[in-house]
Amino acid sequence: MTASEALRIARERNTDLVEVAPTAVPPVCRLMDYGRFKYETAKKEREQRKHQRTAELREIRLRPKIDIHDLQFKARQAHEFLSEGDKVKVSVLFRGREMSHPELARDVLERFTGNLKEVASVERPPLMEGRTMTLILAPQQVRSTAKEQKEL
Repeated sequence: MTASEALRIARERNTDLVEVAPTAVPPVCRLMDYGRFKYETAKKEREQRKHQRTAELREIRLRPKIDIHDLQFKARQAHEFLSEGDKVKVSVLFRGREMSHPELARDVLERFTGNLKEVASVERPPLMEGRTMTLILAPQQVRSTAKEQKEL
């Protein structure tokens, strides 16, 4: 119907003519209380924001001469962060003469990513930043097979 006819009906019923879907062709309007409509849309937005989760960047610090068990412990910690959906920044800190052996840090980072290859993907490869070598891991998107979907 035409806009003028819809406005006339809205005045007769003491309601507002609210445009619900402005992008539709033709635009969709409803006869309702505008205050209630604003309240409902704000409520929906709050509910959507409540269920949203932003991925945080968590950091794990290592040393070039870290022991195997300590490295495995830190890998388990990173596994927890990744399973929660957070990204992990792995930093290898250098002190003194350790700066002359960056290959040790690369080796440590390769072993670290090897422990997490099934749950993480390398977002940014190892990069030297001052006295630290950093690497960023992102949680891998879990691809479920047809068999796993049947079990669920």
